[in-house]
Amino acid sequence: MSTTSFSVDLRDLHFVLFDQLAAHEQLAAIPRFAELDREVYEATLAEGERLAREVLAPINAPGDLEGCSFDGQGNVTTPKGYREAWEVLREGGWLAPSAPSELGGSGLPFAVHVCLSEMLCGACMAFMMYAGLTVGAARVILGHGPEATREMIARKMFTGEWGGTMCLTEAGAGSSVGDNRCRATPTDEPGVYLLEGEKIFISGGDQDLTTNIVHLVLARTPNAGKGTKGLSLFMVPKYEFDAGGALGARNGAKVLRIEEKMGIHGSSTCVLGLGGDQPCRGVLIGQENQGIELMFLMMNEARIGVAVQGHAIAAAAYNYARGYARERIQGQSIREARSQDAPSVPIVQHPDVRRMLMTQKVYAEAMRSLLLRMALVVDREHATDDPAERERLRGRVDLLTPILKATCTDVGFEVAVGAVQVYGGYGYIGEYPVEQLVRDVKICSIYEGTNGIQAMDLVGRKLRIGGGALFIDWMQEAQGRLAAATEAGLAGPAEAIGKAVQLLAASAMHLAGLGKARKVEAAMMQAVPFTRMFGLVLLGIECVEQALVAARLRQTRGDEPLLVGKQRNLEFFVAAILPQAIALGKSIQSNDESALDPALFA
Repeated sequence: MSTTSFSVDLRDLHFVLFDQLAAHEQLAAIPRFAELDREVYEATLAEGERLAREVLAPINAPGDLEGCSFDGQGNVTTPKGYREAWEVLREGGWLAPSAPSELGGSGLPFAVHVCLSEMLCGACMAFMMYAGLTVGAARVILGHGPEATREMIARKMFTGEWGGTMCLTEAGAGSSVGDNRCRATPTDEPGVYLLEGEKIFISGGDQDLTTNIVHLVLARTPNAGKGTKGLSLFMVPKYEFDAGGALGARNGAKVLRIEEKMGIHGSSTCVLGLGGDQPCRGVLIGQENQGIELMFLMMNEARIGVAVQGHAIAAAAYNYARGYARERIQGQSIREARSQDAPSVPIVQHPDVRRMLMTQKVYAEAMRSLLLRMALVVDREHATDDPAERERLRGRVDLLTPILKATCTDVGFEVAVGAVQVYGGYGYIGEYPVEQLVRDVKICSIYEGTNGIQAMDLVGRKLRIGGGALFIDWMQEAQGRLAAATEAGLAGPAEAIGKAVQLLAASAMHLAGLGKARKVEAAMMQAVPFTRMFGLVLLGIECVEQALVAARLRQTRGDEPLLVGKQRNLEFFVAAILPQAIALGKSIQSNDESALDPALFA
């Protein structure tokens, strides 16, 4: 029996991007993408799939076993094969596919970036973390760094010559970022400060892939106020550099140790000391006390990126499980089990295995659709010249980002666990690939703001903006899409999901009522269930739309398995997954506050 190989479902990517969303047509209306067409996008995806399969997938398991090493002097070595893979992706411009081409990126739409991220992260998530953080940091520097050097720095980061990190977390100041104690003391040189403190859980805090690393560090200047409003953002390089980018002396930002983690062993998670054995120079980004605002420019992009990671692992896990189930011979067919002469069959023929695979399939394909729809909203937001439309699209991104981050990462973990179950005992051992996926993806529900923080942001802030304007705008669009499905012949499923939308609205009103009654704790206790309910509704609407598109295409393309599968996905979702959303809505509105009893957990 052979271990199944990593694979990408290019057919489904094409279906979502071109058949369902008509992304090539939407993007053609954006001037900077006008010269790109479907042929270009298909060729890009094909090459991305090859790189994922031939360059990154082979280093995934070995990198997990080897992990990163630390020399005790502030230097980290990545696993064998990482440096060679970095150079391959760097030379081809694959590290920053949506960054401006004039600054070393590939200038592709964000929607295509998301497709490539699915492939590359699914092949080796730990490796791709170095690229994702670098690009996010580069965007902040490009927008708000020192004017004389910002483009030079961003170019070196977009091309992968330099790396980047974001440094928020401190011991005792994790999700509560406002408790940061790192100090920044001004020098006689304008805009330059000396930093002192320690940051923990810094992904990519050091590595041997790039010649320099630029850390974005939150710190507190003298006499700054308490909480997040007193934080400023500083650019802290590993090596000092001049205006042309030539490297100089080592700066006083050094790794003190690396963490031993549950997963993502190929990604160095570091404790970073600032100003310990020598001065640590940092350059102010933006204005004093603007740090949290600027950091959240990177954080929001990172949260969408983490949602993509969750989906990427789900897609990889499902593809592994499906391939294994086709190969693994065990047991007789249920239909022939009474016959002693009945042959053993692939486990894909067993009903419970098919149920597990169908659950994974529906989740993975609906998340792909949801994320690519969101990516196109981002592309349109950045392209439009209409201020009102830009504001509307930005509101949609703000509303959905915490839901996508929480839903795709929680579901990604569940799909990976389901893949282990399909493998059975073999899934639990390192010889096969899915146990690593479970360990790797679990961090996604924790970093860049735990999923509990995402839910609190949704319920405590996003739903309240403009008196619920963002939610109302989404509701109107969702009802319109379901009405269109009803008219096109999907009245039953559309009605079922429409009832869930109405229950979601009633649950939102219930939570708002708790807030008005000053029962904030009771409302926040339901934030995570509400976010999960919202996520399930979003996935259900994607299943409806995919089934509609499939029905139309079957008229000319016949009974292609992919198209039949989309219609079966909707049936399965309504029967087996949608009831979870209904149950969550009832639970949210139950007024149960038993967990808040002060006598508990003493």
